[in-house]
Amino acid sequence: MRIQPVETPGQVAEVRRLFEEYWAAFGFTPCFQNFDAELAGLPGKYAPPQGRLALALVDDVPAGCIALRPADSSRAEAKRLYVRPEFRGHGVGRALMEWIISEARAAGYRELVGDTLPVMQTALDMYDRMGFERSQSDSETIYLRLPLCTKRSSIST
Repeated sequence: MRIQPVETPGQVAEVRRLFEEYWAAFGFTPCFQNFDAELAGLPGKYAPPQGRLALALVDDVPAGCIALRPADSSRAEAKRLYVRPEFRGHGVGRALMEWIISEARAAGYRELVGDTLPVMQTALDMYDRMGFERSQSDSETIYLRLPLCTKRSSIST
């Protein structure tokens, strides 16, 4: 497996397909969170130098994706972590998240934030193991944060 930064139109097209699978898997509609506009404008807010977009490839087959965008000048937001069902349980999601943490640090962000749905228990377990803190929650969303400039943010196994 390798993590590949998205740089070519072909890679953007692969991410677009993965985003569509992600949204369909959870029953999201194109207008939810302006997904339709996000798809049309990729890489958009995920473009370097402040953002990132990456594919996980297993034997050169797209297995998953992740994105990073600025939340503000010191915080980045991890978005759109998705692993195709046939690749789950093999460390693809963790590898994508480790990559995005490294990229956020390299870009100078001091904190990584994100959110997930309560039904995504496997993802929540992974975030807990990686040292993310649950900063707040409601019935529909769990908000997460990971300090990037302290010893505490080192990834545990």
